[in-house]
Amino acid sequence: MKIICQIGIIFTLCWVSEIVEALLPFSFPASVIGMILLFVLLALRVLKVEHIREKSDFLLSNMAFFFIPAGVSIINYFDVLAGNVGKLLLICFLTTILTFAVTAWTVRGVLLLMNRKPGKQKPEKKTEGRREYV
Repeated sequence: MKIICQIGIIFTLCWVSEIVEALLPFSFPASVIGMILLFVLLALRVLKVEHIREKSDFLLSNMAFFFIPAGVSIINYFDVLAGNVGKLLLICFLTTILTFAVTAWTVRGVLLLMNRKPGKQKPEKKTEGRREYV
C-alpha cells in the first residue's frame, strides 16, 4: 500500500505539471515544471523525502531502462544524423568538457561557501608547539 501511495504522489505531481504547462502562455517542458514543483514541496517541507523514497530509489536505479525508447527513435533519423557526424562529435566533445568544467567550478564554489559558514572551523592538530589544520 505504501508504494501505491508513493506512485500516486509522483503521478499527481506529473499530472499537475502537465496542467501548469497547458496553462502557461509560453512553451516550457512539463518534466521541468514537475521537478521544480517537487523541489518546492520538499524545500517547504510540505512533502517529506520518506513519502517518495522507495519509489524514487526504484526509478533512479532503473533509469537506463527509460533511455531505450530515445535510443531506438534515433534509428528513425539515422539518415539525417549520418550527414552530420563530424558536427555531432564536435558538439559532444565540447559540451562534455563544458559540463566537466562547470561541475568542477560548482563543487569548488560550494566547498568555499561551506567552509565560510560562521562557527564552522577546521579542527586543530597540535604538533610540537605550532598549530596545523587537519
